Amino acid sequence: MICVNGQPGGNRFLIASSPSAGTPIPAAAAVCVALPDRVRCGVDLLRQVAQARGRLVVGGRTKRMLIAGDVGGTKTLLALFTAEAGPRQPLARAEFVSADYPSLEAILRNFMLQTRRPVSFACLDVAGPVIGGRAHLTNLPWVLDEGAMQQTLGLQRVTLLNDLKAVAYAVPHLGPDDVHVLNQGEAEPHGPIGVIAPGTGLGEAFLTWHSDRYAAGSSEGGHADFAPADALQAGLWHYLFQRYGHVAYERVVSGSGLPNIYDFLRDSGHAPEAPAFAAALAAAADRTPLIVRAAQAQPPDALCAATLDVFIKAMGAEAGNLALKVLATGGLYLGGGIPPRILPQLDDGRFMRAFVSKGRFAELLGRIPVRVITCQAALLGAALYGLEQAAAGR
Repeated sequence: MICVNGQPGGNRFLIASSPSAGTPIPAAAAVCVALPDRVRCGVDLLRQVAQARGRLVVGGRTKRMLIAGDVGGTKTLLALFTAEAGPRQPLARAEFVSADYPSLEAILRNFMLQTRRPVSFACLDVAGPVIGGRAHLTNLPWVLDEGAMQQTLGLQRVTLLNDLKAVAYAVPHLGPDDVHVLNQGEAEPHGPIGVIAPGTGLGEAFLTWHSDRYAAGSSEGGHADFAPADALQAGLWHYLFQRYGHVAYERVVSGSGLPNIYDFLRDSGHAPEAPAFAAALAAAADRTPLIVRAAQAQPPDALCAATLDVFIKAMGAEAGNLALKVLATGGLYLGGGIPPRILPQLDDGRFMRAFVSKGRFAELLGRIPVRVITCQAALLGAALYGLEQAAAGR
């Protein structure tokens, strides 16, 4: 319910949202709004309430509150921010299993009920292309529209970003504690930067220098044609072509790609499959974590270790492709959920050998700094972008 408190003859009201009649309203959830004399009650008053919603008045100062979100095919992470606290200090945060909800709006409503804070803006990075304020998620049956979400949720503005564009937006703000170095290299000041991120799918993005700052650009390069680098990968391409018709890098270098590699190696007789492990995979909703853990075990499962080997080499090759395409002399960053989980395997040299294996351009690629992002950069980027918009009043 909406509670409005005021003094007779006055025009300043304290407005807050309460879950039910009789429920105390915390002061932090209240909004102070001055209503013009012509406003009486009913529709006019409620319109003023809607306009005031999302502005938190503390100590006479107005704070604009933002929900930033990282919306993935597997999970959705939401957090609440203010400009005063900054993009690294959320007031609240929560994680949701994406497939458990019929829509992103349902997740946002749940979060808003949990936090009970007035919100005016939302900036959400999504796993898929954003065109004209609309997005159809690659790995979820959701169609998102900025205008429709803004109206449904009663927010002043909703912004959708491609998830890799959000990661790229965060990259210039990353510090030494946010990354793991694979190749120190020599970054060229203001040089282009590439970002590649294997998670549920494969995202790619880039940054270029404009005037006094980096500008982030989105891409769907993960859906470009997979190019085999050796005979084994050529067999993998043929195997996946028979299954899918088109073989993109995402069919190989992603959370969904790892099981594809495993199936190929198993079916081609590359290594035997242990019956107990086969049963565990058959019972698992997501086979990827089991395969990665078995590949990292001591001793490792031979079939899983071979799967991870193909994955790392293919990831290194595509990261090198991206570095060449954008001439990433400012650095190449690995994001997504998988690289931080396989750091020992990335450190052993296989990734970098595949990365620089570009013939006459091997020396150039060897000078490019390569780093693994170990923080939640997509959420950081969404928060940075959203707070910047809120400060500009957009």
